[in-house]
Amino acid sequence: MYSKDELQDGLQTHLFGRQLHIFDSIDSTNSYAKKLASNGAEEGTVCITEHQSAGRGRLGRSWEDEYGNNLLLSMILRPNLDPVSVGLLPFFASAGAALVIETVSGLPSECKWPNDVLISGKKCCGILLESVFQGNQLDYAVMGIGINVNQIGFSRDLAEKATSLRRECAREFDRRDLFRILLTTYETFYHDVHLGNFQSIISHWKKRAAMLGREITVIQSGEIISGRALDLAEDGALIVETSQGRRLFYAGDVTLTNHHDIISSTMRDHHVPRN
Repeated sequence: MYSKDELQDGLQTHLFGRQLHIFDSIDSTNSYAKKLASNGAEEGTVCITEHQSAGRGRLGRSWEDEYGNNLLLSMILRPNLDPVSVGLLPFFASAGAALVIETVSGLPSECKWPNDVLISGKKCCGILLESVFQGNQLDYAVMGIGINVNQIGFSRDLAEKATSLRRECAREFDRRDLFRILLTTYETFYHDVHLGNFQSIISHWKKRAAMLGREITVIQSGEIISGRALDLAEDGALIVETSQGRRLFYAGDVTLTNHHDIISSTMRDHHVPRN
Protein backbone atom coordinates (compact mmCIF):
# COMPACT_ATOMS: atom_id res chain seq x y z
CA MET A 1 0.00 0.00 0.00
CA TYR A 2 1.19 3.53 -0.76
CA SER A 3 2.40 5.79 2.03
CA LYS A 4 2.06 9.55 2.09
CA ASP A 5 5.80 10.09 2.52
CA GLU A 6 6.83 8.02 -0.49
CA LEU A 7 4.23 9.62 -2.76
CA GLN A 8 5.12 13.18 -1.73
CA ASP A 9 8.89 12.67 -1.59
CA GLY A 10 10.23 14.63 -4.55
CA LEU A 11 6.77 15.84 -5.61
CA GLN A 12 7.34 19.17 -7.38
CA THR A 13 3.88 20.68 -6.95
CA HIS A 14 2.33 23.39 -4.82
CA LEU A 15 -1.30 22.36 -5.29
CA PHE A 16 -1.92 18.84 -6.53
CA GLY A 17 -1.27 16.03 -4.08
CA ARG A 18 -0.52 18.17 -1.02
CA GLN A 19 -3.66 16.74 0.55
CA LEU A 20 -3.76 12.97 0.12
CA HIS A 21 -6.34 10.31 0.97
CA ILE A 22 -4.79 6.86 0.51
CA PHE A 23 -6.67 3.56 0.36
CA ASP A 24 -5.76 -0.08 0.01
CA SER A 25 -9.12 -0.67 -1.66
CA ILE A 26 -12.21 1.48 -2.19
CA ASP A 27 -15.34 1.28 -4.29
CA SER A 28 -14.52 4.38 -6.37
CA THR A 29 -12.01 7.19 -5.86
CA ASN A 30 -14.31 9.53 -7.80
CA SER A 31 -17.22 8.82 -5.47
CA TYR A 32 -15.09 9.45 -2.40
CA ALA A 33 -13.55 12.61 -3.87
CA LYS A 34 -17.03 13.96 -4.64
CA LYS A 35 -18.02 13.48 -1.00
CA LEU A 36 -14.89 15.32 0.11
CA ALA A 37 -15.48 18.14 -2.38
CA SER A 38 -19.10 18.59 -1.35
CA ASN A 39 -17.87 19.02 2.23
CA GLY A 40 -15.40 21.73 1.24
CA ALA A 41 -12.17 19.80 0.59
CA GLU A 42 -9.57 22.07 -0.95
CA GLU A 43 -8.56 22.15 -4.58
CA GLY A 44 -5.76 19.76 -5.46
CA THR A 45 -6.84 17.09 -2.98
CA VAL A 46 -6.04 13.62 -4.33
CA CYS A 47 -7.62 10.25 -3.53
CA ILE A 48 -5.52 7.26 -4.57
CA THR A 49 -5.99 3.52 -4.16
CA GLU A 50 -4.42 0.17 -4.98
CA HIS A 51 -7.77 -1.21 -6.18
CA GLN A 52 -11.31 -0.10 -6.95
CA SER A 53 -14.10 -2.59 -6.31
CA ALA A 54 -16.64 -0.55 -8.28
CA GLY A 55 -14.55 1.65 -10.55
CA ARG A 56 -16.61 3.71 -12.99
CA GLY A 57 -16.05 4.85 -16.52
CA ARG A 58 -18.12 7.09 -18.76
CA LEU A 59 -21.73 6.19 -19.66
CA GLY A 60 -22.01 4.07 -16.51
CA ARG A 61 -19.44 1.57 -17.72
CA SER A 62 -17.29 -0.29 -15.21
CA TRP A 63 -13.51 0.02 -14.89
CA GLU A 64 -11.51 -3.15 -14.32
CA ASP A 65 -8.17 -3.16 -12.51
CA GLU A 66 -5.75 -5.65 -11.04
CA TYR A 67 -4.79 -4.99 -7.42
CA GLY A 68 -1.50 -3.18 -6.93
CA ASN A 69 -0.57 -2.91 -10.61
CA ASN A 70 -2.15 0.34 -11.83
CA LEU A 71 -2.38 4.03 -11.03
CA LEU A 72 -5.90 4.86 -9.84
CA LEU A 73 -6.64 8.31 -8.49
CA SER A 74 -9.06 11.23 -8.45
CA MET A 75 -8.35 14.95 -8.02
CA ILE A 76 -10.57 17.80 -6.88
CA LEU A 77 -10.54 20.85 -9.18
CA ARG A 78 -12.11 24.24 -8.46
CA PRO A 79 -11.28 26.44 -11.46
CA ASN A 80 -13.33 29.58 -12.04
CA LEU A 81 -14.72 28.58 -15.45
CA ASP A 82 -17.89 29.31 -17.36
CA PRO A 83 -20.04 26.25 -18.25
CA VAL A 84 -18.71 26.09 -21.82
CA SER A 85 -15.08 26.01 -20.69
CA VAL A 86 -15.87 23.30 -18.13
CA GLY A 87 -16.61 21.06 -21.13
CA LEU A 88 -12.94 21.38 -22.12
CA LEU A 89 -11.60 19.85 -18.90
CA PRO A 90 -11.54 16.32 -20.43
CA PHE A 91 -8.98 17.57 -22.95
CA PHE A 92 -6.82 18.94 -20.12
CA ALA A 93 -7.04 15.52 -18.46
CA SER A 94 -6.23 13.45 -21.53
CA ALA A 95 -3.54 15.73 -22.98
CA GLY A 96 -1.68 15.71 -19.67
CA ALA A 97 -1.93 11.95 -19.28
CA ALA A 98 -0.83 11.37 -22.89
CA LEU A 99 2.26 13.52 -22.43
CA VAL A 100 3.19 11.65 -19.24
CA ILE A 101 2.69 8.24 -20.86
CA GLU A 102 4.96 9.27 -23.73
CA THR A 103 7.55 10.63 -21.31
CA VAL A 104 7.83 7.48 -19.20
CA SER A 105 7.38 4.89 -21.96
CA GLY A 106 9.14 6.54 -24.90
CA LEU A 107 6.20 5.45 -27.08
CA PRO A 108 3.79 7.68 -29.00
CA SER A 109 0.34 7.97 -27.48
CA GLU A 110 -2.99 8.71 -29.10
CA CYS A 111 -5.72 10.93 -27.67
CA LYS A 112 -9.10 9.40 -28.33
CA TRP A 113 -12.04 11.78 -28.33
CA PRO A 114 -12.97 12.97 -25.87
CA ASN A 115 -10.65 11.75 -23.11
CA ASP A 116 -9.08 8.29 -23.47
CA VAL A 117 -5.40 7.65 -24.18
CA LEU A 118 -4.19 4.79 -26.37
CA ILE A 119 -0.89 3.08 -27.06
CA SER A 120 -0.60 0.99 -30.21
CA GLY A 121 -4.32 1.50 -30.79
CA LYS A 122 -5.30 0.05 -27.41
CA LYS A 123 -6.62 1.83 -24.35
CA CYS A 124 -4.00 2.49 -21.71
CA CYS A 125 -5.68 5.30 -19.78
CA GLY A 126 -9.29 6.18 -19.03
CA ILE A 127 -10.59 9.41 -17.54
CA LEU A 128 -13.88 10.29 -15.86
CA LEU A 129 -14.76 13.97 -15.30
CA GLU A 130 -17.71 14.78 -13.03
CA SER A 131 -18.73 18.41 -12.48
CA VAL A 132 -21.10 19.95 -9.94
CA PHE A 133 -22.58 23.42 -10.41
CA GLN A 134 -24.20 25.98 -8.16
CA GLY A 135 -26.47 27.74 -10.61
CA ASN A 136 -24.28 28.63 -13.59
CA GLN A 137 -21.11 28.58 -11.49
CA LEU A 138 -18.87 25.53 -11.24
CA ASP A 139 -18.64 24.42 -7.62
CA TYR A 140 -16.10 21.68 -8.25
CA ALA A 141 -15.01 19.03 -10.72
CA VAL A 142 -13.58 15.63 -9.87
CA MET A 143 -11.10 14.22 -12.36
CA GLY A 144 -10.62 10.47 -12.17
CA ILE A 145 -7.61 8.91 -13.90
CA GLY A 146 -6.89 5.23 -14.37
CA ILE A 147 -3.61 4.25 -16.05
CA ASN A 148 -2.83 0.61 -16.78
CA VAL A 149 0.76 0.40 -15.57
CA ASN A 150 2.03 -3.09 -14.70
CA GLN A 151 -1.07 -5.18 -15.39
CA ILE A 152 -0.42 -8.02 -17.83
CA GLY A 153 -3.70 -9.92 -18.05
CA PHE A 154 -7.09 -8.53 -19.04
CA SER A 155 -10.53 -10.08 -19.24
CA ARG A 156 -11.67 -11.65 -22.48
CA ASP A 157 -13.78 -8.60 -23.30
CA LEU A 158 -10.79 -6.27 -22.92
CA ALA A 159 -7.93 -8.43 -24.18
CA GLU A 160 -8.04 -6.94 -27.70
CA LYS A 161 -8.91 -3.40 -26.59
CA ALA A 162 -6.70 -2.67 -23.56
CA THR A 163 -3.00 -2.59 -22.88
CA SER A 164 -0.56 -1.39 -20.22
CA LEU A 165 2.81 0.30 -20.04
CA ARG A 166 4.39 -2.98 -19.03
CA ARG A 167 2.83 -4.92 -21.90
CA GLU A 168 4.03 -2.36 -24.43
CA CYS A 169 7.52 -1.84 -23.00
CA ALA A 170 8.25 -5.30 -21.57
CA ARG A 171 9.35 -3.89 -18.21
CA GLU A 172 7.86 -2.84 -14.91
CA PHE A 173 7.29 0.79 -13.96
CA ASP A 174 7.50 2.50 -10.58
CA ARG A 175 3.98 3.76 -9.99
CA ARG A 176 5.17 6.25 -7.38
CA ASP A 177 7.43 7.95 -9.91
CA LEU A 178 4.56 7.95 -12.39
CA PHE A 179 2.30 9.58 -9.78
CA ARG A 180 4.78 12.40 -9.20
CA ILE A 181 5.35 13.02 -12.92
CA LEU A 182 1.60 12.99 -13.58
CA LEU A 183 0.75 15.55 -10.89
CA THR A 184 3.65 17.80 -11.85
CA THR A 185 2.55 17.78 -15.50
CA TYR A 186 -1.06 18.53 -14.59
CA GLU A 187 -0.04 21.42 -12.38
CA THR A 188 1.97 22.92 -15.24
CA PHE A 189 -1.07 22.77 -17.53
CA TYR A 190 -3.45 23.89 -14.80
CA HIS A 191 -2.20 27.46 -14.83
CA ASP A 192 -3.78 27.85 -18.28
CA VAL A 193 -6.98 26.16 -17.09
CA HIS A 194 -7.39 28.72 -14.31
CA LEU A 195 -6.98 31.48 -16.88
CA GLY A 196 -9.53 29.83 -19.18
CA ASN A 197 -6.79 29.54 -21.78
CA PHE A 198 -7.22 26.12 -23.38
CA GLN A 199 -5.49 26.84 -26.70
CA SER A 200 -2.19 25.22 -25.75
CA ILE A 201 -3.95 22.27 -24.12
CA ILE A 202 -6.13 21.66 -27.17
CA SER A 203 -3.03 21.92 -29.37
CA HIS A 204 -1.33 19.17 -27.36
CA TRP A 205 -4.47 17.05 -27.71
CA LYS A 206 -4.86 17.57 -31.46
CA LYS A 207 -1.26 16.56 -32.12
CA ARG A 208 -2.16 13.14 -30.78
CA ALA A 209 -5.68 12.84 -32.23
CA ALA A 210 -5.30 10.30 -35.03
CA MET A 211 -9.00 10.44 -35.91
CA LEU A 212 -8.95 14.05 -37.13
CA GLY A 213 -9.01 14.20 -40.90
CA ARG A 214 -10.12 10.58 -41.20
CA GLU A 215 -13.37 8.84 -42.09
CA ILE A 216 -15.41 7.79 -39.06
CA THR A 217 -18.77 6.28 -38.18
CA VAL A 218 -20.92 7.69 -35.40
CA ILE A 219 -23.65 5.59 -33.79
CA GLN A 220 -26.13 7.64 -31.78
CA SER A 221 -29.60 6.65 -30.59
CA GLY A 222 -29.72 3.91 -33.20
CA GLU A 223 -28.71 6.25 -36.01
CA ILE A 224 -25.52 5.52 -37.97
CA ILE A 225 -23.75 8.56 -39.43
CA SER A 226 -20.63 8.41 -41.58
CA GLY A 227 -18.32 11.28 -42.36
CA ARG A 228 -14.92 12.83 -41.95
CA ALA A 229 -13.78 14.09 -38.53
CA LEU A 230 -12.65 17.65 -39.21
CA ASP A 231 -11.85 19.39 -35.95
CA LEU A 232 -13.02 20.36 -32.49
CA ALA A 233 -15.47 23.18 -31.91
CA GLU A 234 -14.65 25.82 -29.29
CA ASP A 235 -16.64 23.88 -26.68
CA GLY A 236 -14.97 20.55 -27.46
CA ALA A 237 -17.63 19.12 -29.76
CA LEU A 238 -16.44 16.93 -32.61
CA ILE A 239 -17.08 18.50 -36.02
CA VAL A 240 -17.92 15.92 -38.67
CA GLU A 241 -18.45 16.54 -42.37
CA THR A 242 -21.29 14.28 -43.53
CA SER A 243 -23.07 13.92 -46.85
CA GLN A 244 -25.82 16.15 -45.42
CA GLY A 245 -23.56 18.88 -44.08
CA ARG A 246 -21.48 19.47 -41.00
CA ARG A 247 -22.62 18.22 -37.62
CA LEU A 248 -21.41 18.77 -34.09
CA PHE A 249 -21.31 15.68 -31.92
CA TYR A 250 -21.27 15.73 -28.14
CA ALA A 251 -22.39 12.13 -27.77
CA GLY A 252 -22.32 8.75 -29.43
CA ASP A 253 -20.06 5.81 -30.19
CA VAL A 254 -17.45 6.75 -32.77
CA THR A 255 -15.23 4.38 -34.72
CA LEU A 256 -12.55 5.03 -37.25
CA THR A 257 -13.38 3.37 -40.56
CA ASN A 258 -11.98 -0.19 -40.44
CA HIS A 259 -10.96 0.42 -36.82
CA HIS A 260 -12.22 -1.27 -33.68
CA ASP A 261 -11.65 1.52 -31.16
CA ILE A 262 -14.83 3.11 -29.80
CA ILE A 263 -15.03 6.67 -28.55
CA SER A 264 -17.92 7.91 -26.40
CA SER A 265 -19.06 11.01 -24.59
CA THR A 266 -22.09 11.98 -22.58
CA MET A 267 -23.77 15.08 -23.99
CA ARG A 268 -26.06 15.73 -26.99
CA ASP A 269 -25.50 16.56 -30.66
CA HIS A 270 -26.45 19.59 -32.73
CA HIS A 271 -26.57 20.44 -36.40
CA VAL A 272 -24.52 23.38 -37.65
CA PRO A 273 -24.74 25.00 -41.07
CA ARG A 274 -22.19 24.24 -43.75
CA ASN A 275 -19.67 27.03 -44.25
